[in-house]
Amino acid sequence: MSVSQAIAIDKPPPQARGWPRARILGYALVGIWILFGAGIVAYLVYAWNPEFFARYAPAYLQGLGTTLSLVAISMVLGAILSLPVAYGRMSKDPILSGLAYCYVYFFRGTPLLVQTYLVYYGIGSFRPELETVGLWWFFREAFYCGVFAFSLNTAAYQAEILRGAIESVPRGQWEGAASLGLHKLQTLRKVVLPQAIIVALRPYGNELILMIKASAIVAIITVYDLMGNAKLAYAKSFDIQAYIWVAIVYLVMVEILRHGVEWIERRITVHLHR
Repeated sequence: MSVSQAIAIDKPPPQARGWPRARILGYALVGIWILFGAGIVAYLVYAWNPEFFARYAPAYLQGLGTTLSLVAISMVLGAILSLPVAYGRMSKDPILSGLAYCYVYFFRGTPLLVQTYLVYYGIGSFRPELETVGLWWFFREAFYCGVFAFSLNTAAYQAEILRGAIESVPRGQWEGAASLGLHKLQTLRKVVLPQAIIVALRPYGNELILMIKASAIVAIITVYDLMGNAKLAYAKSFDIQAYIWVAIVYLVMVEILRHGVEWIERRITVHLHR
């Protein structure tokens, strides 16, 4: 038997030709989205109202600052709170692990809108008790209630992201660092976290983008963020541009964040490219 007969090599499948149904459907959907975007642009050009823009643009900028402040503060506080929660999720203590699991289960299993209502209307209904302990100044402000609810919510998601990233690092990394005389904190800081950051960066970016989009919820509890000012502008002008422009602003923010995360990911994974 010859070598060519002994080694059987499967031929690659024939390349699809023509226009299969999936390809036609894909092009059709892309065409619809292009027409939809072109229609919005044409409407904005046709219905351009300089008076509307001059009157409400400053309010939109102020609302944008409120939105960015809300998301930034919530993400930072959530990151701090996620550390003990992630530690509890990885703990072998059943009580500590159970409490952390219940926290994550509740805040990931219920809508953020409901959580915001529970904080603003629920905790806010205990005014005498809050005044007694000196916390009414905090929970009487809608912005602070939004920050509180958003921080608790994102902490649950960030804890799971952090836990998954740390557990994705092979156990041999811990054992190798221990053989070099590094204690657990040094191993975590110098060996494990640099590898875990690469795994966690994209989920953290997705969480930040989701927080940006979910921040519009606080407009319901009278916070004049970007969405809140858009509602106010529409209530006074009855011009649909109020919502179209705010949608464009959200889209721009999301795209900037997405490209920023991709740029950071390329920078920290240079050593992995071949």
